[in-house]
Amino acid sequence: MTIKDLKIGEYFTLKPIAEPTEKQVFIRGEYDRSEKRYEAVRFDDISMSRLLKPDTPVFTDFTF
Repeated sequence: MTIKDLKIGEYFTLKPIAEPTEKQVFIRGEYDRSEKRYEAVRFDDISMSRLLKPDTPVFTDFTF
């Protein structure tokens, strides 16, 4: 699954982790047309965000 397949507000990790910590979980944000990337905000710190390419693999099968 890639980040472009997720809906806004869905939780994901960047690595296949069964029980991630709060620092390892991201929330999918808006698509930035100027950068052509998706925003990913860290769950525990909303001021820390990353821009990820649309084909970035993400993992949603975890217990949080």
